[in-house]
Amino acid sequence: MRGPVAPPQVPLSASRAETFRDLVLDSVERLERRWPQLAEVEFLVTDVPFKDSLGTADDDGESAAWSDEAVPLGRALPAGKDRPARILVYRRPVEIRTKNRDERALLVHEVVVEQVAELLGLAPESVDPRYGQD
Repeated sequence: MRGPVAPPQVPLSASRAETFRDLVLDSVERLERRWPQLAEVEFLVTDVPFKDSLGTADDDGESAAWSDEAVPLGRALPAGKDRPARILVYRRPVEIRTKNRDERALLVHEVVVEQVAELLGLAPESVDPRYGQD
């Protein structure tokens, strides 16, 4: 119902994709406090990984490789000539592996931490000391 609590310009509910994006942004904000260089990294959410989609091919044009048994949850791409470093988080594979919002938030944060660690060449525990403890 529209009214003072929900004016017309405010959506009554957020889509699953918007809610997922917010989980990724929350995780990034937590990490940026400790790692200010992440402000230069572009964080993207895509529904599923595609071996030939934009952003999943290496700079030399090679497609990302994974087995049919292990679908990736995210990917880190180093900076290219004309683009910043990117971290992709794949929404559907994460959603399928979680039962509720709390589990999803935890897994999203783990994926973001793992991809940041890969990008920075560090262990995930160095990026977030609480990694793996929840």
